[in-house]
Amino acid sequence: MIIASQKRKENIAEYLLYMWQIEDIIRANNLDIDKIKANIIDKYDLTEEQRREMVEWYESLIDMMRREGVEKSGHLQLTKNVIIQLASLHQALLADPKFAEYTALFYKTLPYIVELRAKSGENKQGEIETCFTALYGMLMLRLQGKEITPETMNAITEISKFIATLAHYFKLDDEDKLFNDDKE
Repeated sequence: MIIASQKRKENIAEYLLYMWQIEDIIRANNLDIDKIKANIIDKYDLTEEQRREMVEWYESLIDMMRREGVEKSGHLQLTKNVIIQLASLHQALLADPKFAEYTALFYKTLPYIVELRAKSGENKQGEIETCFTALYGMLMLRLQGKEITPETMNAITEISKFIATLAHYFKLDDEDKLFNDDKE
């Protein structure tokens, strides 16, 4: 909750990956708040107020997951909305000649995105969601201690650069510093 709020302000990409991880943690605990208290919340040194707030945050996420039907898989609408915002900004950046470097970076990354889509058989995802799925997959592979091929590492490196750039522009846009020529 505290970490999510901080990440949301500082780096939208880290926030999104963090929230996907929280969804998986909730699933791993069978959407059971008592298990989450025992396995996660109780491990922190919190004041009673912080503990209460954290329990409420997890309870609200559990409730959202149930209402949205993502108990087994999928993502909460609040994270889907972030993807939508990022995809919208992505399109705006591609359309603006002022961001030619961003466009070049995207086209350098695009073959990796296309390849990932082909391998996964998932053509419904947009480019931005595909990138996040790849980054999250890499995070999971690392956590599991699995071997990562040099080709995969190369793809993830390019995707990471691209998403980091998009996240940077998102922060600037959030602060009204991106498209306002008077402030640049």
